Order: sequence, then structure tokens, then C-alpha cells
Amino acid sequence: MKSAVIVFPGSNCDRDVFTVMQAQGLNPVYAWHGDAALPDDLDLVVLPGGFSYGDYLRCGAMAARSPIMRDVIAYANKGGHVLGICNGFQILTESGLLPGTLMRNDHLKFNCMPTTLRVEANDSAFTGGYGKGQIITLPVAHAEGNYFADDDTLKALNDNAQVALRYVDDAGKPSARGNPNGTRENIAGITNKAKNVLGLMPHPERFSDAALGGTDGAPMFQSLLARLN
Repeated sequence: MKSAVIVFPGSNCDRDVFTVMQAQGLNPVYAWHGDAALPDDLDLVVLPGGFSYGDYLRCGAMAARSPIMRDVIAYANKGGHVLGICNGFQILTESGLLPGTLMRNDHLKFNCMPTTLRVEANDSAFTGGYGKGQIITLPVAHAEGNYFADDDTLKALNDNAQVALRYVDDAGKPSARGNPNGTRENIAGITNKAKNVLGLMPHPERFSDAALGGTDGAPMFQSLLARLN
């Protein structure tokens, strides 16, 4: 198993996710955004959370045009697995690897808090460690996590079971009360149709060790190890 964490200017969760991946046996290496190509023989590429390019212009837009993203896109289109967390999710939509976009939170405030999520699909290498319908807790930390897609795109996401995670309330329902940012249909994470690319706003790396306050993020990395090793 060999994986890579892409470091963009302004990334601030690259070391966090690297440490968790290392502890879970995913053998990560760092790759710089300005590199022309990914390291050889990768099983997984991770675009970490943070504030690439300071979150100026539009989140993820500049990072999506980094030199290394040409190789990330080619890698994903050949079936390679790519995980984008928070800012990484924004980069995936800006690069065209996932549909839709991430807008400012509807309340125009920064969110930093635990969220309750329901696992909607567990048939990917990312979510295979969870039960379908399982309720989990993962923290969010973003100002632009309001997922938007048009009606036709949402229908396709639902028809193809590409919605991986939804925000839910204490009753496990995807209500407005459980929605932290105004995202359409309470969507917290989606895959591409082939299910080798996942983007999600919550941070699994921040809840992957009991010392951090929770372990609900650990099954995502354990599932990747089991499926891709």
C-alpha cells in the first residue's frame, strides 16, 4: 500500500491526515502541488483540508489548476482512488472530477463543530467500513461547505447511489435542523459514478483517534487499506 498527500500553499490539514494515514498503515508520502507528476505506484491520493491559496478567489479554484492536478485527474480517470476532504472536496469539484460546487454557508459564518451523518452508500473503498444507514459523528470546519448542484445532477447522484454521506439530526433524519450550512438535500459527501473518487466536507482524520475525541473517521482509512492493499 502506498499513498500520497498533496500539499498546496495554505494547506493546514496535510500533516493531520498524513499522521492518521501513517498510523493506519497507508504508507503516505507528500507530493508538492507544483510537481509535474504524482509519485509512482500509488494506491491512493488524498487532497487534504485547509485553505489552499488562502481561500482567496473561489475555494479550490486555483488549486484545481496546480500542475500536479493534471496528473491527479489522469490518475482518477484511469481508476485510481482519490479522496478529497473539505478544501480537497472543493478542489475535486473545481477540477471536474466531481459534479456540483461548494458555496458560502447559508448563514455566512464559519462552521467548526461535530456533525451527525448518515452513511448513505457503503459500496465504495472509502465507505466499506461502515454499515449502510449507520449514524456517525465527524467534525466540520469550513466557511464554504454549502453543496449545490442543479436538479438533474442531484437526480443522477441519487439514482446512481453517489451520495455517500448526509447530515442528519438527532433522530437520524436529513432535516434542516441537522444541516450545518444549507447544502442541498443535506449532502455532506459524494462519489463519482465509478466510485473511485470521494469528496466530503467533514474531516475523518480529526475523529480517527480516541485522543482526538472520536474514532468514527478511522473506518474510512481502514476500509481503504483493506480494499486497496
